[in-house]
Amino acid sequence: MLTILGFVMIATFLVLIMMKKMSPMGALVLIPALFCVLVGKGAHLGDYVLKGVGELAPTAAMLMFAIIYFGVMIDVGLFDPIVRMILRFCKADPMRVVVGTAILAAIVSLDGDGSTTFMITVSAMVPLYRRLKMSLVVMTGVAAMANGVMNTLPWGGPTARAAAALKVDASDIFVPMIPALAAGLLFVIALSYGLGLRERKRLGVLTLDEVTAGDPEQVLVGAGSGGKGAKGGKGGKAALTGGAGSGTDAEAPSPNGSGTSDASDADDDEFKGLDSNRATLRPKLYWFNAALTIALLALMVTETMPIPVLFLLAAAVALTVNFPQMNDQKARIAAHAENVVNVSGMVFAAAVFTGVLTGTGMVEHMARWLVDGVPEGMGPQMGIVTGVLSIPLTYFMSNDGFYFGIVPILAEAGAAHGVSTLEIARASLVGQALHMSSPLVPAVYVLVGMAKVEFGDHTRFTVKWAVLTSLVVLAAGLLFGII
Repeated sequence: MLTILGFVMIATFLVLIMMKKMSPMGALVLIPALFCVLVGKGAHLGDYVLKGVGELAPTAAMLMFAIIYFGVMIDVGLFDPIVRMILRFCKADPMRVVVGTAILAAIVSLDGDGSTTFMITVSAMVPLYRRLKMSLVVMTGVAAMANGVMNTLPWGGPTARAAAALKVDASDIFVPMIPALAAGLLFVIALSYGLGLRERKRLGVLTLDEVTAGDPEQVLVGAGSGGKGAKGGKGGKAALTGGAGSGTDAEAPSPNGSGTSDASDADDDEFKGLDSNRATLRPKLYWFNAALTIALLALMVTETMPIPVLFLLAAAVALTVNFPQMNDQKARIAAHAENVVNVSGMVFAAAVFTGVLTGTGMVEHMARWLVDGVPEGMGPQMGIVTGVLSIPLTYFMSNDGFYFGIVPILAEAGAAHGVSTLEIARASLVGQALHMSSPLVPAVYVLVGMAKVEFGDHTRFTVKWAVLTSLVVLAAGLLFGII
């Protein structure tokens, strides 16, 4: 019964948010509360929620101060050169923009933290997506998949968990998997190219003026099926027109966040991040801010201190040095308060979902049902079985639950048929491309929150491509004899 109710609860949650019948925050709280009562454990709801909140509180604190920190860095102009470099590379071409998103997300993912990756990627790319009226769900989907593949780095989390759970060396897991993971990343870049071509076809002729250094620029990016480019007027505004092309999976962009705003004033406000005269710029402190950010990322990778503490200290230093006046500090915090509240609120709401799913035993029953359902004849193929199971299991389970609760069971079953523990450990990494879009991953709320994309839209667009990416990693692992 718990197995059935667990799957029904997850399905109900996903259907309601994808159909936009409930907000993600409301669904994360109310649906598990209802199912907790249905399984007869309503009296323990408070305990489950408090346990879930306790487990996610450090993550919420980290995200809160990380958003403030990177928000301040954006305000003072730290990422302006990166944005301008991307703009010069992309040349107002949607195909280049999408491919650039994948490459940027993959590079920044080297720090091993998904939240940091998404904050930097969104900060750099969202102004361009809005200016060109591109679909933001394409950006969030591509960034999530690129980060998911790169999240398998030894210091990224899953590999370390697999090594700890199975008592093997992390390098013995990761190094042989590099060809398969490289194939997965190449697939994400190729997919980005395809999605970019579809965006190019949908938008037709784009005109973008004064994006980098005030020089007008008009680029033909595809004929579409109608609409001609119009030259931008004076005052630095860009005139944008799009053909009626076929669109992407994330069809018509809209102001509610699933795509881009159709109001030019909103576009201009969103793009003011490149305003070289904005009051918050601190050009004299540029190298200080760059050194502070590099030091922060280095300390995160070396795990010198807990990440929430690092971001708390870094945010305090950044605010104090760049905005010594109390009123200026309050203004900067207020400017980023919306993102802080949205993301932190979603994390605590997710704590209700994870608390009930774990506390009632539903997640354990679901996982064991899947494992027990493996036919006896598949025993010698437990590497493949593990890779396939990692895709759904890491989506509706936390990495801790999967690697410490399920992977040892799979390894034991594999050992009985001569499948090595290392093979099981490597196969368990396959599902990470999808895992990064799981409603149980706090970082995904940073991604959709900062991009102002509905979580349901992101899920509907990303899941199929992320599953395909995971299958490519699995197929490459089989081809190279890794799994």
